[in-house]
Amino acid sequence: MKTLAYLAGATALATAFAAPAFAQSEISTGANATGISSVNEQMKDVEEAVRDDFDRSSDAYRFGNPERREGLFGSVALSYVGRTGNSENQDFSLSGRLSANQGRFSQSVGILLEYGENNAGDKDTEKTYVIYEGMYDINDRFYGFALGRLTTDALANDPVTLADDETFDDLDGRLKRDAYFGVGPGYRVINNDTTAWRVQAAVGVRYTKAVDVIDPVAETYEYNTNTEVGYLLSSRFYHKINDQFFITNDTDYLTSDANDTATNELGLNFKMTDAFATRVSYKTEYVSDRATRTDNTLGVSLVYGF
Repeated sequence: MKTLAYLAGATALATAFAAPAFAQSEISTGANATGISSVNEQMKDVEEAVRDDFDRSSDAYRFGNPERREGLFGSVALSYVGRTGNSENQDFSLSGRLSANQGRFSQSVGILLEYGENNAGDKDTEKTYVIYEGMYDINDRFYGFALGRLTTDALANDPVTLADDETFDDLDGRLKRDAYFGVGPGYRVINNDTTAWRVQAAVGVRYTKAVDVIDPVAETYEYNTNTEVGYLLSSRFYHKINDQFFITNDTDYLTSDANDTATNELGLNFKMTDAFATRVSYKTEYVSDRATRTDNTLGVSLVYGF
């Protein structure tokens, strides 16, 4: 998935803009010092990951665009952590998202800035991400969509910057600039309360500018640019057996000059009550240019509250 798998990557990155990152809070007196707060945060992460797994499997877009809020709206989140003492470094991130919905057309633009300094006071992170998502519902069946992404790494600029644990060889292939834009149509083949099946296709272009190390000893390098076209076919299938059990099957096929990638994920989703739900999934991923072309993953998620 090296080449143009960023159709999905843009959506994944957009999720990071949905809520700000807050510093860890103490849940009870002394919890921070004893490490209880840290474990509690990890527990929350597991619970949120499981719930996100369920939300993704239900495919919010199967009946249309789920964003029903009209007009212009957005959010901004900022996070800063500075450390002194045994470690002296700092990390800063800023994310913002602007969305606009007007009738059948919805679009959003997001930006994420990341900056960090290591214990020596040298920059070890300076990246910028910009994403764009757009969808237009032509009717209840047909829709069009567009996805765009731009990533820049200031540490790969001339002159390039090395982190403390890096050698010049590590620079080889580092992306200075990575951009993608793709458009395509979608069609809801089946669209009722119990069964939904939608298919979509896209053509996209990816542009990269990367560091090419010529001589690591002499520390000489140049920049290589590459522009490539890729084609994506996707299928999203949802079928509700009853109010407690539904089946999903997600399929993606991506082809470009670099390689072919295909993924398929079958999910069995049980929601017995609001307090108890479980999901079993089986995912197969095929990449044509790997030594072992196929990977299989079995996943089990369980949520139980009482």
